Amino acid sequence: MTQIITHLHEISDQYKALFVDLWGCVHNGKTPFPGAVDALMAYRERGGIVVLLTNAPRHRHSVAEQLAQIGVPEDCWDTITTSGDSARAAMYQGAVGEKVYFIGDTNDQSFFDPLKIIENPVSITQVPLEEAEGIVCTGPFDVHADPSELRPQLLYAKQKGMKFLCANPDIVVDRGETREWCAGALAALYTEMGGESLYFGKPHPPIYDLARKRLAQIADISDDRILCIGDGLGTDVSGAGGESLDCLFITGGLAAAETGTIEQPDPEKLNAVLEAAQQNPRYSIGFLR
Repeated sequence: MTQIITHLHEISDQYKALFVDLWGCVHNGKTPFPGAVDALMAYRERGGIVVLLTNAPRHRHSVAEQLAQIGVPEDCWDTITTSGDSARAAMYQGAVGEKVYFIGDTNDQSFFDPLKIIENPVSITQVPLEEAEGIVCTGPFDVHADPSELRPQLLYAKQKGMKFLCANPDIVVDRGETREWCAGALAALYTEMGGESLYFGKPHPPIYDLARKRLAQIADISDDRILCIGDGLGTDVSGAGGESLDCLFITGGLAAAETGTIEQPDPEKLNAVLEAAQQNPRYSIGFLR
């Protein structure tokens, strides 16, 4: 059974590094959460290392710029690992071919920036669907539209045997008070239709492998001294479990209503949610603080 705590400092001395989700934990897409920022800054002041681990479909420099724009201070984190980085590496290694059909917002074009760490990268060209060898998706064209509206394009792609590279496995995210669809919803639909979807963010191993490499550039820390923090049961909690890493579940994010979270979760509702999801995070808390 998960242990409900009230503050990160109650358990943080057990860990030398944190793998911290962003959206729903550190910010809401518009503004940072002061309590979360203060907790991370205090952790770093005691010598801990903070790795921001996000399913953002962009490279880490783009995410750093976004954090600065919304007011998340640089001194509350050490490095960033994104699903976009993992997915970009696979794309430039030819995972979905050289001619790709892009599904996503025009603001996500940085996904196609050159990636110098790949030797002999393939040359990627964005083309219409009819000319494509595969699909690259950073998110829906319209984050508020039902993903099934793209079923005709996905059916065509499946019939042509195209692979679907999903740069963000999240199904939904909350921007302020508004829920938005993510690339994971389209990838799930494509898989349901019989297509092949490739995932690189949480809960899948590639992003954790990259996070460990980024952490190793700062310090050599064993898995038993790493704590994952996140609000997604199917991504953060599931991913931590799959990597045999301890996890602090933020109940006031995506699962706030189901867990009855106002300041802290309702214990009975929380246990029911975890049982239904077949997840067992070591710790839970209403909000990161």
